[in-house]
Amino acid sequence: MDNQTHFGFKTVDESEKAGKVAEVFHSVAQKYDVMNDLMSGGLHRVWKHFTLTTSGVRAGDKVLDIAGGTGDLARGWAKRVGKSGEVWLTDINSSMLTVGRDRLLDEGLILPVSLADAEKLPFPDNYFNAVSVAFGLRNMTHKDAALKEMFRVLKPGGKLFVLEFSKVWKPLSPFYDFYSFKALPVMGKLVANDADSYQYLAESIRMHPDQETLKQMMLDAGFGRVDYHNMTGGVVALHKGVKF
Repeated sequence: MDNQTHFGFKTVDESEKAGKVAEVFHSVAQKYDVMNDLMSGGLHRVWKHFTLTTSGVRAGDKVLDIAGGTGDLARGWAKRVGKSGEVWLTDINSSMLTVGRDRLLDEGLILPVSLADAEKLPFPDNYFNAVSVAFGLRNMTHKDAALKEMFRVLKPGGKLFVLEFSKVWKPLSPFYDFYSFKALPVMGKLVANDADSYQYLAESIRMHPDQETLKQMMLDAGFGRVDYHNMTGGVVALHKGVKF
């Protein structure tokens, strides 16, 4: 019998989770960017910009963007590393990856793209200067295994950036809960014709480890100097860790 894990608030067999998550993202891929802007009031762009500008990534660096979806971070990394650098856009979901690749191509950006499972990355040890994962870690079945893989592919001195929804400031909780569980599924229905997927996304945020728990998970995976920065009252947090 399979071990059990969470799919939103439901409990499912571990072997089923990846398929269920895949269905969600196949469904929302075409409307993903529109919904991101709507759901966050455009703030997701600010959160990603902060990640890029505080990263220390330089010209010539090699960067891996995991669960890169529609390519926002990959585009930002490509501008930072320049022609002498290397940026890989990866995602486990072919629909999301196709949207991301096509968007970047439309902008004249030709980046290497890979359909990749974060728990089994198809890259050599000690290869990248930086690894990023934005709003993807919470959908992974074995987060500990994924973090260890991220550690493996980083060069010594390389950095991991995890941008993810987190534990909101307590006084904001009632408003945030109302927004997440009442407004989001309605928006999903109206804009993407898919209330269920956005219900799952709201639930998956609540099931994701809080700031201190994720910090400990990164330490357990081998990272040092792990720290996090809360944004928008803890709605999201940017965790950083270094491979020594």
